[in-house]
Amino acid sequence: MKKKILLLLIIGISFASCKSKKAYSDQLRTKNVLNERKKSEDVKPLISREVVLPTEPSKFIPFRIETPSEYIETFAETAQVEMMGYGIPASITLAQGLLESGYGKGELAMKTNNHFGIKCHKGWEGDYDFHDDDEKGECFRKYNHPMYSFRDHSIFLTTRSRYAFLFNLKHNDYKGWAKGLRKAGYATDPKYPQKLIYLIEKHGLHKYDKQIKNAGYNNTTIVSTESDKMHTVEKGDTLYSLSRKYYMSVDEIMQMNNLRSSDLSIGQRVKVKLSKIN
Repeated sequence: MKKKILLLLIIGISFASCKSKKAYSDQLRTKNVLNERKKSEDVKPLISREVVLPTEPSKFIPFRIETPSEYIETFAETAQVEMMGYGIPASITLAQGLLESGYGKGELAMKTNNHFGIKCHKGWEGDYDFHDDDEKGECFRKYNHPMYSFRDHSIFLTTRSRYAFLFNLKHNDYKGWAKGLRKAGYATDPKYPQKLIYLIEKHGLHKYDKQIKNAGYNNTTIVSTESDKMHTVEKGDTLYSLSRKYYMSVDEIMQMNNLRSSDLSIGQRVKVKLSKIN
């Protein structure tokens, strides 16, 4: 009888262990929606000029990340994809994400998937939540998946003219970027640049910039500023052709321009992200 009970206990523990491992595995797969993470530093990341994100989940997906290394492993490839599409060094994106979100464990990140502390600002039409920051009960953007927080961070930096000078820096100049973000007013903390630089050097985040450079994606960046982001529709233009020309998704163009259909008129002005050669 004792042997039978012992056998049942062993089977039960094994089943629970398998179930736990499967849940954890499923969570990791969800976190890294773009592609399975490459483990070797020497292997180039999967490169694609198509910077189209998968459709955002219809429901909020809570994320549990326990350590900075797990945060980096989960979002490094996402940061590299954003670098290829928008020209923001992956090291800077990861360092900002680590700092602003408390490597994913901060209260704001946990309840909104907002990893960059971006507030609602005028014109924000997405979901939101309230959080105490500089003032009590401030409005912050909310995302169903952190990946969309990374994309919104890219759009935020490339559509505001005060950050435009940063895109004249070399892609591996993470120190210049860190100081420039503070200068442009991204954060009020006077030690913000030093904190970003510390995180980048402590965790070796600049290796992700180097991987993109070695893959040949260091010459062209997609930059959009308040003064330089309009395309005048010509004969033959379609949303699809514009998406190919400016490395944007059709949905992104439609959202930027509040378009309800794919019809375009000759002479129509359309917001886009213009290519810029550094």
